[in-house]
Amino acid sequence: MGSLFAELARQASTNARREVETYIREIPEFGFLDKDRWAWAETLEHSMWFRRRTVELSPENSELSEDDLGYIASMGELRAGAGMSLDARQRVLRVHTALMLREINEATDAQHGGGVDELMRMMTWFAPQGERGIAAYRQGFVRVLRRRIPYTEQVALLARSLLNGDPISVELAAAVDMELPDRCAVTVFRIPDRPTIDRFLESEIAALVKSHRAPVMWGPESGDGSGELIALFPLFSGAVAAENAPPHVVPDLLPDLTPDHLPDLVRDFARALGCPCAVGTATAPLPELAEALVRARRISRAAPLRRASAGLRPHTLADVFVELAVADVPFIDDWLRTVARRLETGPDLLTTLDAYYRHDMHRGATATALNVHTRTLDYRLRRVRELTGIDPGSTRGVRTLTAVVTRRLSGAWR
Repeated sequence: MGSLFAELARQASTNARREVETYIREIPEFGFLDKDRWAWAETLEHSMWFRRRTVELSPENSELSEDDLGYIASMGELRAGAGMSLDARQRVLRVHTALMLREINEATDAQHGGGVDELMRMMTWFAPQGERGIAAYRQGFVRVLRRRIPYTEQVALLARSLLNGDPISVELAAAVDMELPDRCAVTVFRIPDRPTIDRFLESEIAALVKSHRAPVMWGPESGDGSGELIALFPLFSGAVAAENAPPHVVPDLLPDLTPDHLPDLVRDFARALGCPCAVGTATAPLPELAEALVRARRISRAAPLRRASAGLRPHTLADVFVELAVADVPFIDDWLRTVARRLETGPDLLTTLDAYYRHDMHRGATATALNVHTRTLDYRLRRVRELTGIDPGSTRGVRTLTAVVTRRLSGAWR
């Protein structure tokens, strides 16, 4: 055995103890080890085993055996059985890897610059075998989760792991029989009054998840009682371009193109929620889902609240970019709110303008949607012009009044 490996063997006990102490100090969920001496000793034994096997296998670049991988998987099962969260599990893997690399560096320094060949042999072994070991640990962890927690919670863990970029998403997806896509449409359903998550609602959501193969999770509850449901609708290669791109479009100039079937999925989930909601969506490849969630959440806050109906659809950045900008400029928002107050004095003027613009200013389609005669519609549009000095059918009217309607319907001006 070379001097690097001998030094690692000599320091194994000290390094294992340091690892356990680091877990206790840096990961709150390991605080129980201070009081549970049996668990402390067991954790120390695991750390010692890793180091012994590293020293035994790395000199000849030997692979971890199936028994080794089974033992590592059992550690993952043990941690999951103790209730360890995904975040803590990820931190454990980070701490373990960082400490192992630190120990190799310290052992190399102890040789005063010697043993470069041994160091290269160690690193050649460490990367691929470390990856195999981590995969086995994840598999063991997920096996327990699959047995212990309900399907909807497994799906929520999958959604969270995808948003966090956690590699355990591969095992979680397999556990709930889902295929990981190339991209997702991260979709946020904003709900002003978060519904009670009872057994019936959970059953409805679970049925939709299984039907549409889309992981979902509840977002954090806001202080005002509102809430959000976050869905990751899968988009496989070519789906967006093939289904939704208009002819001659330049994709970079039309952000967050979504497939034609997405509105149907959105309506299904909105019906299950059973209350008005505002829906924002942003598409991204898997490594960028966290950033897409930020965009989708902001879009949902600018989007109008609507009940589940044929007209409900997910809003993208292209739909509400004006309102997003307005929300960050208070004096413009105040001016639009003043316009909205004037319209509140007329007969259903805001509702009329909403229908008018949603039907691309087509008078017949708008009147039909409102169930009124076209003469009644014309009267209301004249009334808008009288109260605001703005013609709804003019360029100025479109620019101003669409923003007024969307801001009003979003609930921003409570």
